[in-house]
Amino acid sequence: MQVANCEHAVNETNPADRDLSSVTVIIPALNESRSLPFVLRDLPRVGRVIVVDNGSTDGTGEIAAAHGAAVVREERRGYGSACLAGMAAIRQSIADNQPAPHIVVFLDGDYSDYPNLLAHLVRPIQDDEADFVLGSRLQGVRETGAMPLESVLGNRLACCLMRHFWRTNYTDLGPFRALEYTALCRLNMQDTNFGWTVEMQIKAAQAGLRIREVPVPYRCRIGVSKISGTLRGAIQAGAKILYTIARYRWQMWWAK
Repeated sequence: MQVANCEHAVNETNPADRDLSSVTVIIPALNESRSLPFVLRDLPRVGRVIVVDNGSTDGTGEIAAAHGAAVVREERRGYGSACLAGMAAIRQSIADNQPAPHIVVFLDGDYSDYPNLLAHLVRPIQDDEADFVLGSRLQGVRETGAMPLESVLGNRLACCLMRHFWRTNYTDLGPFRALEYTALCRLNMQDTNFGWTVEMQIKAAQAGLRIREVPVPYRCRIGVSKISGTLRGAIQAGAKILYTIARYRWQMWWAK
């Protein structure tokens, strides 16, 4: 599966010409009380915003609710666990006879991404040009210090391995991503921690989804990263990403 890279510059900062009422945004958050108000402030009006409080102790959930977001509490720690809890909340809303979203966007709560560019991210799906759109930080403009060197190199290594094994052209494992909802359901996501993003990208290729990348800017986050902010976190994340790639490569080989 080839990834079509979007070469044009990011220029859609005003989403007024886009109807985003069928978009649901999932924001996994662990102790992001300082940054979350800025994220929610900058989001354009969408159908629903779900903040998954992943065991915060700083009032993150209360702040999210005060800003109008639906809050889901997920005590099982892990980025993937939080994302899965957000997806479960969507399924429950559908069971309660609420309409299913057309598009689901995943966005971090640390304000490193630019929420106001959501319309730019979902545009290829709304225009029926893609099923999965990944915001590539490595193709966009990065603020100095926003991505440590080890993060840049780790992303490039992971993308190189996926290119070799699955013939993809990914350039990043960025957290700002959008999927057509039925396509997301087909992926049967399972990872509960650091392997979530790479699992999604591998499964998207395996499922034959139409994949696009769009360049997105990236800035220094508010607060300390749970991954790149500590040596232990960086090592754990890197090891899990490589393990996930090896696992799905082994499954592919075994299936032959």
